[in-house]
Amino acid sequence: MSLVVWSEEPRNAETPLGLLCDSEVTPTGLFFVRSHGPVPAIDPGSYSLSLDGLVGGPLRLSLEELRGRFPTVTVDATLACAGNRRSDLPGFVPGPGSIPWGAGAIGNARWTGVRLRDVLLAAEVGPGAGHVAFRGLDECAVEGGSVRFAGSIPLEKALGDEVVLAYEMNGEPLSPEHGFPLRAVVPGYVGARSVKWLSAISVQPEPSTSFFQVRDYTLGGVPLAELALNSAACAPRDGEAVRGPRVEARGWAIAGGPRAVARVELSPDGGGTWLEAELAGTGMPWTWRFWHAELELPAGDCELLVRAHDSSGASQPEAPPDAANPGGYMSNAWQRVSFAIAS
Repeated sequence: MSLVVWSEEPRNAETPLGLLCDSEVTPTGLFFVRSHGPVPAIDPGSYSLSLDGLVGGPLRLSLEELRGRFPTVTVDATLACAGNRRSDLPGFVPGPGSIPWGAGAIGNARWTGVRLRDVLLAAEVGPGAGHVAFRGLDECAVEGGSVRFAGSIPLEKALGDEVVLAYEMNGEPLSPEHGFPLRAVVPGYVGARSVKWLSAISVQPEPSTSFFQVRDYTLGGVPLAELALNSAACAPRDGEAVRGPRVEARGWAIAGGPRAVARVELSPDGGGTWLEAELAGTGMPWTWRFWHAELELPAGDCELLVRAHDSSGASQPEAPPDAANPGGYMSNAWQRVSFAIAS
């Protein structure tokens, strides 16, 4: 089984739910792909990364210089598209260029590179710095024109141990569709801030003014940052027929920012009773947790509710907020999976 492809150019594809929970580290070939423009053709021999702005001295580094000058680190981190589970929003109709993501625009990988913090410290961040902006090499069609994909994160986040300039994914060089030769990986934040095909970094007093920061990836006019607490079932799948009375349920859960998933609960009776699922993994920040439960269910139609709680005590909302959400972002209400049980 391959990815569920929503568009070929630019390429956008998500992982089938039947495969998503098979491995805690998502195989590169099954990792979801989000692109806003064609994959740029980049010659690694002539590639360089620039860093400027509020720094003591601008830097321009080849890939070899980046690898040789700074310590190599590996970080396990889950990335998710801000539009993941968009299709679960009641009445949502994707507009032009809007991908009708299910619950498979998420994946967990092992990212190897150098810490962004080490590069920033080498450039000597100056007074007044508040944000770190990334710019990619991909050309994206926007409102009749063409712009480079870009975005920013607060300086405090950029200095975290977990934020990496990655040149490897799952032990291999980045593939073209995942950002070769270099990308930002910003764990705990929406995938849009992990800019691919990275060409430039700027230290500045204010956030990026990129279209993708101030217009596109926003909710209520506020630029998106940390992921929302979320969860979903990989099995059973919506519309599926399964044999009962014992039904295996399994899926993923993710917490935003530095928080970790603490508990996942399931309800087969509309929220009247909740059953706690068994969690796999250690519950470390930045990565998802798989969950599993064996349910005893009668024959007939069933709607299973899924919700997660995080280490701060927060839980997923029962329903989406009433606020306008034309982009369909941060869909994290209780998931509702309808399926039929045969005796």
